[in-house]
Amino acid sequence: MSKTVGRLLAESLIAHDVDKIWMVPGESFLGLTDALTEAPEVQLVVCRHEGGAGFMAVADGRLQGGRAGVLLVSRGPGLSNAMVALHTAFHDATPLVVLCGQVERKDFGRLALQEQNYSKFLSDVTKDVIEVNEPEQASEAIARAFHLAESGTAGPVAVILPEDIFDEPAEVPMAKPRPRVFGGAREEDLDRLAAMLAAAERPLIWAGGALANASMETLAELRQLAELWVLPVSPTHRRPQLFDSTHPNYGGYMGIRVPKDLVTEMKKADLLVALGERITDSVSQSYSFPTAPDPQLPLAQVWPDANEIGRVFNVTLGIAAEPAAVIRALLKRGAPANAAKRQGWVAGLNAIHNRLMAPDWESMPDGVNFAAVCVEIGKHLAPDAVVSSDAGNFSSFIHRYIGFRPGQNFLSSVVGAMGSGVPMAVAASLRCPGRQAVAFCGDGGALMTGNEIATAMQYGGTPIIIISDNKRYGTIGMHHEVRYPNRPYENAVKLTNPDFADWGRVFGAEGISIRSEAEVEAGIARAFAVKDRPVVVHVHTSAEQMSAWRRRGAVRIHG
Repeated sequence: MSKTVGRLLAESLIAHDVDKIWMVPGESFLGLTDALTEAPEVQLVVCRHEGGAGFMAVADGRLQGGRAGVLLVSRGPGLSNAMVALHTAFHDATPLVVLCGQVERKDFGRLALQEQNYSKFLSDVTKDVIEVNEPEQASEAIARAFHLAESGTAGPVAVILPEDIFDEPAEVPMAKPRPRVFGGAREEDLDRLAAMLAAAERPLIWAGGALANASMETLAELRQLAELWVLPVSPTHRRPQLFDSTHPNYGGYMGIRVPKDLVTEMKKADLLVALGERITDSVSQSYSFPTAPDPQLPLAQVWPDANEIGRVFNVTLGIAAEPAAVIRALLKRGAPANAAKRQGWVAGLNAIHNRLMAPDWESMPDGVNFAAVCVEIGKHLAPDAVVSSDAGNFSSFIHRYIGFRPGQNFLSSVVGAMGSGVPMAVAASLRCPGRQAVAFCGDGGALMTGNEIATAMQYGGTPIIIISDNKRYGTIGMHHEVRYPNRPYENAVKLTNPDFADWGRVFGAEGISIRSEAEVEAGIARAFAVKDRPVVVHVHTSAEQMSAWRRRGAVRIHG
């Protein structure tokens, strides 16, 4: 029997070292799943919703050192449900290959069941949409998709596969995987960057997303560079693990709404080096530091893709290269003779960070201050723990009270999409069995994709899911209070929730309730002691303590 397109596609995926495909079954690609049943190298992870499957595939793309995660969804509603994950991967520069079914070719353009024009539909959230309409194109499409997803500015690439193509004969050889191509810095640019750093009295290094998949060796070299050149290093939004928060050269976390005292000090910098950072509005504090389009200080930007550099900011120096290569090149040049002059600048930034992040908080009358939970969890995190976070004000407590370090992984949606926390931790637990996988989420996000705990149960995952339950969409409530002070808003954000500990038990997980700070220590210890199944920790949190930096009544605390 001749080889079919379905079998050719399966072989092509195996050739690209794909061992897990995150999916929700669909009739539009049965020919592919049938072929994959004969491929023991590939595990089909059957999820409960395409949004959850998509977040799992995004997490997988983050955990594999730059290799793309693979998502398989059906046409129409299936792909529509997964759009939140594509949006995340696109903004997050995370490699992702999306395989999507399509109607039969004879029905193109007739508005057949679930038909869409995917080139139009996905044009703003993918790097490319590759439509396979001929059997001869199938394997080549897979090779091109992985190449595009993993090269330059990484991101999602969609491959559209008509339902009737899988059983067609494929009399063509398999397209081989294409080698990754890396841009390199010019020597004169490296010399100029070294000179700018040597001349600066108050330089600031931002370590960003292009380092998210960096090896431990590269992150150790970044630490050596900071020490040798006497430089403060600040990891950027959703990348807290890139530099040890306890190191004396740690310059503070550059995420959303950085404390005023720290930003004020950072603005005294006379050189900013965005090392693998795209510089979004979240990182730049709504384009105020640096100001867009013309920064208020010299700006050097290092990013693997030349098209990204200067897209928003008028940079002083742009280097299209892998940040790891730039770090090594600077180390080879040795430290400037006057590097020690910056010791006071580095120490000053670090002192502000240490003061702001001190583990102090006040008990609240209406529930647990989530600070107490995060401090306690920080004591239990392993050196190689994987932590995921949903979107919400509860995440500010994570970044204020948990000190991350290289060796750990932090997974989240850089665009602030709710629903990422649980599925990303499930994916981490399945991709990295034996490692701690801890998800933080709010009560809102928990019921968006929390059903993926069933996927964890099915495949032996053991994530710990921490749910901060203040019975509302708390972030939106805070924004409403700030923008429209003294106006009622409760009816626009309130939620009625289940007992999440009981909810977890229904799936077969361990369920733990924390209703007071007196229960925090024992409850968290119990959660981390469980090794054979998922754990759901239901924390009844304060709504008055709106974030780690703000209480109700628009009272901003600690800078």
